[in-house]
Amino acid sequence: MRKKRNFFGMNFNVVLLGIASLINDLSSEMITPILPFFIKYLGGSEIIVGIIGGLRDSIANILKVLSGYLSDKTGKIKIFVQTGYFTSAVFKTLTAMSLTWPQLMLFSSLERTGKGMRDAPRDALLARYAKKRGKVFGFHKTLDTSGAILGSILVFLLFWIFKFEYRKIITIAAIIAFTSLIPLYFVKEKKVNNEKKLPKIGFSKFSKSLKLFLVISGLFSFSNFSYMFLILKTQQAFPEKLSSTAIPIFLYILYNIFYALFAIPVGIFYDKIGRKRIINLGYFLFSLICLGFIFAKTLPMFIFLFILYGMAYASIETNQRTYVADLSSKTTRGTALGMFYTLTGFLTLLSSIVAGILWQKINSTAPFIFGFITSSLAVILFFACAKKFKKYETMSSEESV
Repeated sequence: MRKKRNFFGMNFNVVLLGIASLINDLSSEMITPILPFFIKYLGGSEIIVGIIGGLRDSIANILKVLSGYLSDKTGKIKIFVQTGYFTSAVFKTLTAMSLTWPQLMLFSSLERTGKGMRDAPRDALLARYAKKRGKVFGFHKTLDTSGAILGSILVFLLFWIFKFEYRKIITIAAIIAFTSLIPLYFVKEKKVNNEKKLPKIGFSKFSKSLKLFLVISGLFSFSNFSYMFLILKTQQAFPEKLSSTAIPIFLYILYNIFYALFAIPVGIFYDKIGRKRIINLGYFLFSLICLGFIFAKTLPMFIFLFILYGMAYASIETNQRTYVADLSSKTTRGTALGMFYTLTGFLTLLSSIVAGILWQKINSTAPFIFGFITSSLAVILFFACAKKFKKYETMSSEESV
């Protein structure tokens, strides 16, 4: 019998998937902080920035539903993961070759289809090799986030020290993205025959608590416009040619670092004070960030706001989808998560379009007033409905043990 390869008690396939994710995130985060500047360089307006940012944020979420469904139905997972990483690498290359903003919109948006294809099947593949899922997913998240930090640091060095232009940086990122396919080649997939009938998508079997949370999280998603507007607002505050790009990239590094630092403590706090309080804290922090961006003019203020941005996303991103799972029954959990991803994706796109219109038609402060008001309403509604969640939350947590 062949001996299983292990790494610190984890199946070696988990390590390979983690390395692939680290490399790909390193590549992606080289592009993310400079993308709004590249859009403007190619002649895109703030509305175009909003549309591209919204499409990138929403497409991946919407496609996660389909890719997860198809991988469940076919029983084949690795092919979806490989196709997703390859698709992202190809469209990163085409993004670098874009000569106009419509080309950039097309290629940059299609690049995110790769994320939509791979994420849900990859998590399912990780679960297959996980004896202790918390340890495995924590290990994978650590590598994933490490890649994001390294990528944002690398783009800062390439821009600030080596004076590389946007197109050259994106080209380097694309080349790095192709190398993420190497560790995936060695991943072994367990064969699973999956002939079960998958549930239809619909709201009818959802609990009242879940429906209520989808409304609240949807309201927050409508306030949660693309990060690109934070980057552009920072650029506006520092008009010097070099610092107008270098400072936002530096602040984006801070965001990634504090997101990584707070991701684990947030999980610990969840065990003590409950997930809904952590999520609402994240919503509240985002409303403070929007309020801060209305008045921010100095570098220390922007540093503080980007640190808060990292803390807010550490509180929101993972905990929202986990809370959806908490409020779902075993038979509706996959469908509920699919609905959550679709709703979040659509409303985030709408939010970014609204933010772009407000920026262009009124001024650069208007999107943040809109974000502050809408996210504050989500905070108030969540707080007001806290007791309605309590009973079902207790029941579902007992079921999940």
